[in-house]
Amino acid sequence: MTVLFGTTIPVGPADDPGAVGPAVPCVDAAASTGQTPAAAATQRPSEGSVHSWDLSTGVDGPGTRFVTFLAGCPLACLYCHNPDTMRMRNGRRTSADDVIAEARKYTRFISASGGGATVSGGEPLLQPVFAGELLHRMKHELGLHTALDTSGFLGARATDALLRDVDLVLLDIKSWDRETYRKVTGRPLEPTLDFARRLAALGKEVHLRFVLVPGLTDARENIEGVAAFAGGLGNVSRVDVLPFHKLGESKWDALDMRFTLHDTPSPTAGQVAAAKAVFAAQGLTAV
Repeated sequence: MTVLFGTTIPVGPADDPGAVGPAVPCVDAAASTGQTPAAAATQRPSEGSVHSWDLSTGVDGPGTRFVTFLAGCPLACLYCHNPDTMRMRNGRRTSADDVIAEARKYTRFISASGGGATVSGGEPLLQPVFAGELLHRMKHELGLHTALDTSGFLGARATDALLRDVDLVLLDIKSWDRETYRKVTGRPLEPTLDFARRLAALGKEVHLRFVLVPGLTDARENIEGVAAFAGGLGNVSRVDVLPFHKLGESKWDALDMRFTLHDTPSPTAGQVAAAKAVFAAQGLTAV
């Protein structure tokens, strides 16, 4: 398979890998035996449902990065720009060996750019053993800086062993107002906040992401709530204020899914600047 720079390449046809089981307990034995976390936990080769992989610059962590998009997500965000990653059956059962072999082709270029590897989705923590295997091998076998891109809703599935192999967490906090969060995602906010607090206690570096949606998440008190929480954590090194856009609407149409934000405009430059100023007032670097 060829990966084109800046282009997402589907891994293959859809296969339903079946239901995902409960979180796997932390396996600290892996560190002392030399086994990867997945091998220690499962005693078999690690496989997962992969939607695609991509080389990207500037949007999935620092530098140029090899990004693996895992299929499946427990959230149903109204503005999701990759609705084709929502279901695990939209991915292909793929081995960790295959992903690592593909990433290995680009390690010299990635390292020269100050980049690394990012495991994204969908929601990677829906497949915690497979995600942990990829992160461990990207870090220790390929020597790459690693990032985990997550909503945090399934943060309890991230074992301490998995997080030791993560250099950076890209964490989405989609709203501070609980009713708005549930409206946006279909899920409660608290698991994400609990995960954020855990990351802070571990001293894990976090880049926070906040999507600014006019008429939905743009109320000043909502932004102030997210900013105050993030500012109090002590480990948030950057905040990305992301303007809402409708570039993924065609994907919703192709999947015969209703895009309810069809009439919602993108925020103005002034609205984005005002939101960034709220985060900056908490001593955060907002871009």
